[in-house]
Amino acid sequence: MGVPTVVTAAASVAETAMLARSLARNYLPPEVRQYISYELRSFVKRSMGHYFNNSSQMTITIEEFEGYSHNEVFDAAKAYVATKISPSNKRIKVSKHAKENNYNVSVERDEKVIDVFDGVQFQWVLRSHHVEENNHNSGSRSFDVRSFELNFDKRFKDVALESYLPFMVKRSTLMKLERKKLKLFTLDSDYSWSSDKWTSVTLAHPSTFKTLAMDSDVKRSVMEDLDKFVKRSEYYKRVGKAWKRGYLLYGPPGTGKSSLIAAMANHLNFDIYDLELTAVEDNSELRRLLIDTGNRSILVVEDIDCSIALNNRTTDEGKPKKSKNKKVTLSGLLNFTDGLWSSCGDQRIIVFTTNYKEKLDPALLRPGRMDVHIHMSYCTPSTFKALALNYLEIKEHPLFSKIEEGIKATEVTPADVAEQLMRNESVDSILEGLVEFLKVKKIKNEQEKAKTEEADLENKKKTTKGKKIRRSTKMDEVDEESIYEE
Repeated sequence: MGVPTVVTAAASVAETAMLARSLARNYLPPEVRQYISYELRSFVKRSMGHYFNNSSQMTITIEEFEGYSHNEVFDAAKAYVATKISPSNKRIKVSKHAKENNYNVSVERDEKVIDVFDGVQFQWVLRSHHVEENNHNSGSRSFDVRSFELNFDKRFKDVALESYLPFMVKRSTLMKLERKKLKLFTLDSDYSWSSDKWTSVTLAHPSTFKTLAMDSDVKRSVMEDLDKFVKRSEYYKRVGKAWKRGYLLYGPPGTGKSSLIAAMANHLNFDIYDLELTAVEDNSELRRLLIDTGNRSILVVEDIDCSIALNNRTTDEGKPKKSKNKKVTLSGLLNFTDGLWSSCGDQRIIVFTTNYKEKLDPALLRPGRMDVHIHMSYCTPSTFKALALNYLEIKEHPLFSKIEEGIKATEVTPADVAEQLMRNESVDSILEGLVEFLKVKKIKNEQEKAKTEEADLENKKKTTKGKKIRRSTKMDEVDEESIYEE
């Protein structure tokens, strides 16, 4: 074959390649072009592998857990890679929660997903393997250990580490914030060291500060404190404090403590972690659970006075335990709220609730642990007006004055008033019924108060009588001793 023939053939191939490239650029989606380009390169590498050194690839492994805590990069990759799924992928996962409108799409195990960043091609692969774990306390458990593999040309290692991964994490964070659904987390009773310690459901509580039946001044104060807290990142860094805030909600049952927590979560767009201290094995487990809570979250410990022995900061810590369950101590709880471990995370709020503030150890109440104390009081006139607006959609009524007088004269919780307002009757009938309810409630409260005072008086008499008997016994002993001495 002559030289002109070879040149002509080469020119023809070049023209065909340019035409094909032009058609692909104009008519094929970017994902398909990336896939074709990747497959062509892979074909060339496989075909020419025996001529060239095939060790030019580098792999970064991103495991789901880093010690006890979630790996932020893995969580970001999981969300980001889902947006790069293309028609070339053969297997994907789809899920949907009952209260969500959109489907959640994610990549399946061993599926390859291609991404191009600044002209550099990256390949993502989700790996997973099954592990059996034997524990002498809890028996055998099985779980999956997952990781992402990020493959690329080793020449672009700096691009991957310094540009691509930071870009991916930032992009994932923005996507999560845009479509975030609030979650309510509770402890998973069957978790292991390498699995999720918390399980969640979608938080769909409708409580907001607008609908919350609460004293208007207290409500405004709480909102201002929350807004100031989330904006003070630089302040906490400057003063050397962990970016967290502690709240104590105290008051009788039915005064709206749970509704206030839900309103706080909805106001800040924070997830809620509901921690049941009696389900936590010991102080070490408490620390692991704290590490595994996410940033921008509210950790709730309800009825703290009933959850832990508050009169002993050590509860025999350091001594041998006969029981396998050592339980959480007050000392462990104090370190949990204000010790070194409390600094693991940012924008975290811890909320304690109790019906009896006087039962709490003073060490728990100091600033840094419980910074803001909110008294959830019985229903007030302003609270009633908020309830009437929410339930009956009215701002004024001729019976309001009588109702407000009744509320001032007796102790009644917002929950009691709300129950009366929910009756399926006319507004006039509902408010008339509330007037009568307050009268009956006042009589019942006075009767209960009289019974309590009578019981206290009886106990006081018994205590006084017991002291007299003991004093008389001691006098007899003294007389007897004096007789022996004589």
